[in-house]
Amino acid sequence: MNSSVLIESFAEFAKFKNIDRPTMMRILEDVFRTMIRKKWGTDENFDIILNVEKGDLEIWRNREIVDDNSEDIWDHDKIALSDAQKIEPDFEVGEEVSEEIQLEDFGRRAVLTARQTLIQRIKDMEKELLFQKYKDLVGEIISGEVYQVWNREVLLLDQDENELLIPKNEQIPKDRYRKGDVVRAVVQRVEIVNGNPKIILSRTSPAFLERLFENEVPEIFDGLIAIKKIVREPGERAKVAVESFDDRIDPVGACVGMKGSRIHSIVRELENENIDVINYTDNLELYIQRALSPAKITSMKIDQENKRVSVFLKPDQVSLAIGKGGQNIKLASRLVDMEIDVFRESEVYEEDISLEEFTDEIEDWVIAELRRIGLDTAKSVLAVTKEDLLRRTELEEETIDDVLAILREELEEEDNQ
Repeated sequence: MNSSVLIESFAEFAKFKNIDRPTMMRILEDVFRTMIRKKWGTDENFDIILNVEKGDLEIWRNREIVDDNSEDIWDHDKIALSDAQKIEPDFEVGEEVSEEIQLEDFGRRAVLTARQTLIQRIKDMEKELLFQKYKDLVGEIISGEVYQVWNREVLLLDQDENELLIPKNEQIPKDRYRKGDVVRAVVQRVEIVNGNPKIILSRTSPAFLERLFENEVPEIFDGLIAIKKIVREPGERAKVAVESFDDRIDPVGACVGMKGSRIHSIVRELENENIDVINYTDNLELYIQRALSPAKITSMKIDQENKRVSVFLKPDQVSLAIGKGGQNIKLASRLVDMEIDVFRESEVYEEDISLEEFTDEIEDWVIAELRRIGLDTAKSVLAVTKEDLLRRTELEEETIDDVLAILREELEEEDNQ
């Protein structure tokens, strides 16, 4: 393989991979200098002249002529007079010889190795460029076309046919993917695995919802409204706390839009995720009230030291505060960064009994779990179906059966007295 074929094939490959000319020249020179060092031990006295457009390569070895009996005759940058005169008969001691080295002088194996090295260097550079590109895009939304769907992840291709992955835990549970679908997600992280960049996307990240709001709400994009915090149960429910830096702008109204026009497209993108937009405030009590919306709180006790708050509600507001599957109270707790305990507002019924009276028969942690969902009396527990108790608490079915039996027995005894 002559030099022009090698350089032209490499230049064509580099162009296909979008490698710029200066980078291509640097790679070519590095590879040829490596070949020189392997053959002669150093490249200090060599000049390399490249013309990528014409496919030209010139390698010149520069040495000073010394007498045949000189002690320096074996130095890498010296040449004996007799050897120099074989190149040009009229050379004399002290002059400099520039000898052109042909690619063929390196040997066929070295040239083939150089070709493979050049291709590998481009591939490595391509991987590095891909890594840096997506590293800079972490937290930004990109689109990809579904190429393959597996049980644990979905493979997408971007416009340059780079591979992107959405693992199962980064997919919204209601997501359904088919080959050819265009999917939007946020770049979650970029890793190097076995020398290859691995680009992980997410549709469950709060950052995805934040970017969607920025795209749909100009006031957020322009910095007039700030998103203070986002908490999500992906595909089910989310709470977004927003704050306006302009007194004339209602942050909640701006995010929702006229007749919900702005938020509807976000909800559709997130598989009908129910989004509560909340006006942020430094007033913690008011913030907690807004976080537990749509439930209306009667009163609350805040324990700042232990980061807990006890909220008291009328009986008909308890289920609203807790929400389906406990979602509302979980998200509200995460939003305000405090553990929220819900209690029914105490109503005096002589025939009802506080759960605290059953500590001899029911374990404390079971009572605490019932109180967590707002049930603090015997009748309030019995008023809830067994199925609801299973769904709303972490209690086993057998434990719930035992609790219900104890409470019924106690109330029956009370009635018979």
